[in-house]
Amino acid sequence: MIDSVVVWKWNSPRYRSKFNAAAVNTMRNMVARHYPEPHRFICITDDPAGIDPGIEIVPLWNEHGNIPNPTWSWGPSCYRRLRAFSADFEAIAGRRFVSIDLDTVITGDLRPLWNRREDFVIYASVQARMAYNGSMFMMTAGCRRQVWDTFDPRTSPQTANAAGKQGSDQGWIGHVLGPGEATWSARDRIFAYRWDCLRQRRGKLPPNTRMVVFHGKYDPWDSGTQKQSPWIKDYYK
Repeated sequence: MIDSVVVWKWNSPRYRSKFNAAAVNTMRNMVARHYPEPHRFICITDDPAGIDPGIEIVPLWNEHGNIPNPTWSWGPSCYRRLRAFSADFEAIAGRRFVSIDLDTVITGDLRPLWNRREDFVIYASVQARMAYNGSMFMMTAGCRRQVWDTFDPRTSPQTANAAGKQGSDQGWIGHVLGPGEATWSARDRIFAYRWDCLRQRRGKLPPNTRMVVFHGKYDPWDSGTQKQSPWIKDYYK
């Protein structure tokens, strides 16, 4: 079992999606409905206004906050999240934690996903060019500290990108860890909205889904996205 669920909220000027307090509160509600085990819910943010009082707030640090995404100039820069791999992150999140993106919809029981025993598990990318996707990862604090300890803000982003590992933090994670880490994927009933719902099912929800990840240009709170997939309103609340 996990000690905490960690979410992150800040806005990148160049990124298409804007994350607000409602997204944090909604994620807390979805987790509470689908993960009945005792846990803390933590938001690491530079703007706690509007976040429900029952959610723990950790002030967001500026370290690595201004490093551009080396793959997409318009993409998010999430290098601040690499601190989750540090040995001292246990003081923030406890011994065992899950980090999950706010643009995710939870639709089923999370216990088969989060009660696994591996020291590190990460969502497998649906794109062949990327091994892992940073939308969700779970770890025993400090178990992959090399991701944090070896990161050089001057050289590491381009090193990972040149090696074919796309994105910001997820590119570096994939570069340092290499293949073979434990993952979640469609076999665990986690689906990518753009590929598994839109392209394969015309916006419909696959059977027995536990989670839908909205990386890419679609957001679950967007009215247009909800119109093409009305099931979102049933779960994203």
